[in-house]
Amino acid sequence: MYHYLIKPLLFLLNAETAHHFSFKMIKILTALGLGGLFRSVFVVEDEKLEKEVFGIKFKNPVGLAAGFDKDAKLYKELANFGFGFVEIGTLTPKPQLGNPKKRLFRLKKDEAIINRMGFNNNGVFEAVERLKKNKNVLIGGNIGKNKVTPNEDAARDYLICLDALFKHVDYFVVNVSSPNTPGLRQLQDKKPLEFILNSLKRESKKLAQVHQLPEKPILLKIAPDLTNEQLEDIIEIVANTKIEGVIATNTTISRKGLKSDMLLVEEVGGLSGKPLKDRSTEVIRFLAEKSNKAFPIIGVGGIHSPQDALEKLKAGADLVQLYTGFIYEGPSLVKNINKAILREEH
Repeated sequence: MYHYLIKPLLFLLNAETAHHFSFKMIKILTALGLGGLFRSVFVVEDEKLEKEVFGIKFKNPVGLAAGFDKDAKLYKELANFGFGFVEIGTLTPKPQLGNPKKRLFRLKKDEAIINRMGFNNNGVFEAVERLKKNKNVLIGGNIGKNKVTPNEDAARDYLICLDALFKHVDYFVVNVSSPNTPGLRQLQDKKPLEFILNSLKRESKKLAQVHQLPEKPILLKIAPDLTNEQLEDIIEIVANTKIEGVIATNTTISRKGLKSDMLLVEEVGGLSGKPLKDRSTEVIRFLAEKSNKAFPIIGVGGIHSPQDALEKLKAGADLVQLYTGFIYEGPSLVKNINKAILREEH
């Protein structure tokens, strides 16, 4: 039904309009009582899918990547599509509009998307109010800095988000790898990155004592465009700061091998989808092998089939996330990946 009716209709709309329309429809259909139907169709319940990673028990290893539900408006409804966890954000301390529209583009021939959203969100404190109502959805909090915050003050923005979200998310993701905030990727350099991560680790330890809760895992989301030398630096940074893991990878600024119209290909922004699949898997494999699997990895980038997900798990990922594949393939992709994982285990 998704491929023959829903997707063709959605793809008639501007990409960002289609996104907001989908949100409204999922909200309405769930409010009309169809949440249970979605669960019965898409959720795969099996103890063999459960996985404990950085101290958290996941019902299954397939999550929704950040960027889809930026403001924590739909996490409960999205869990009905079979995701083992939902990552919200990227959230910033202050609300921001993001970059001017048009800023989201489908490259249909490549089954890809280019976005230059620019951390558009309503601010971390509004998301917290929604998350207070969460009962049983496992949530990751993806945090960033406001565009107007200079890089030398970036740690302050990340700390504000950590403080606000600490009681309401299960793990944190530090986003320094989006290509759509000017200068943000400079924070992937060793010195500023270690400063931010060490600051967050100290704050997490302090908040855990104050609230009498366990420390929250802190993960780093990295770009696929890093060199092997930079990836070796990442391994060292993880060891030095004692953060819990890495998400590999964010979107790419590369446009290698694309088949879509040149006007689309030349749009500024981060590319996600099928063209990212192999590079993302290479990064996962490099990190897993070079670190001797010293830390968990969440694999994301170009997962459009169960085989794509299995490739990432075999390369060294502990969990996987979807975004563009979810848009192109629909919610049955989540179910099909979980079923494929179960088949692999037999």
